[in-house]
Amino acid sequence: MRLLLGLLAGGLLLAALAWQLGWRLPAQWNPLAPLDVRQPPNLLTAYKLSRLRDDPVLCRQALETSQLRYRAQADSPAPANCPLRNVWRIEGGEARLSSSFLATCPLAVAYALFERHGLQPVAQRVLGQPVAQVDHLGSFACRNVYHRKEGRLSQHATANAFDISGFRLQDGQRIVLARDWQAGGQKAAFLREVQQAACEQFSTVLGPEYNAAHRNHFHVDMGRWQICR
Repeated sequence: MRLLLGLLAGGLLLAALAWQLGWRLPAQWNPLAPLDVRQPPNLLTAYKLSRLRDDPVLCRQALETSQLRYRAQADSPAPANCPLRNVWRIEGGEARLSSSFLATCPLAVAYALFERHGLQPVAQRVLGQPVAQVDHLGSFACRNVYHRKEGRLSQHATANAFDISGFRLQDGQRIVLARDWQAGGQKAAFLREVQQAACEQFSTVLGPEYNAAHRNHFHVDMGRWQICR
């Protein structure tokens, strides 16, 4: 115990001395610093994403480091069946969107990280060109999981989930999950690498091999469960 206390005291003294000398943790390794989408994700990224849910100011600081085009949305009235808080309308990023979508702040920033550090690098490496448009099936839907009459609310009910159905490349080619996931070749390889890249940024990623309900899209969300299937 004495040894442990001695080590702790020594560590605190070293930290105090470093502070006095002007040394500071780099922002990307400082758990209290705003998340910077331009920096590669690290062990603190998930924690920094979690801090964005209830902090619109911190959220805007993170969004400002991204290439997203976005607008803040007013919170829902308190009695709403599926109330929305700290939600943003995402209108595009490095790639166009087939349409805008609503997203919680963690989902929006995770999407920006995915696009910058996952999707576009995979497209360049596998296909030799960038993704020009992301096609999707929407985000917000006030419903239970699998549209059941009873049960827990879906992550879609709080705009904390997003369904990606395909991509359009710079040269006009389309990649569609419903068609290309099982087709083999470069497009299938691209989709599998994209799914793995999504798993690095989102809490849950469910694809065509999860079940029939996901045969035509990647479901991504920022819920509490860590799932990649």
